[in-house]
Amino acid sequence: MDALLSEYLPILLFLGVAAGLGLILVLAAVILAPSDPDPEKTSAYECGFNAFDDARMKFDVRYYLVAILFIIFDLEVAFLFPWAITFDQMTMAGFWSMMAFLGVLTVGFAYEWRKGALEWE
Repeated sequence: MDALLSEYLPILLFLGVAAGLGLILVLAAVILAPSDPDPEKTSAYECGFNAFDDARMKFDVRYYLVAILFIIFDLEVAFLFPWAITFDQMTMAGFWSMMAFLGVLTVGFAYEWRKGALEWE
């Protein structure tokens, strides 16, 4: 039983230090933060534009287009991390399949750039 506890001791110490540091930082923010914010800071602000009363009011869709494009490219770039970690053990087929993936990603990015999907007016 002592051997099992000694193996988990570093993990428990790490969790204790993390919880203590988190508590200290939260308490420091509560104590040191300014307590009378201006009305501009406390006003409702969501989705890239000020809140409005009518839910059926028309708004610019470009914000959502840029957000979706960011999510798509962010997820595609996330595929590069496992590839980079296993790069030294990879065969040529794995290398060229990633090059094809990056080629498609680059062509898609160039197409979106040319169509003006990334322009914010």
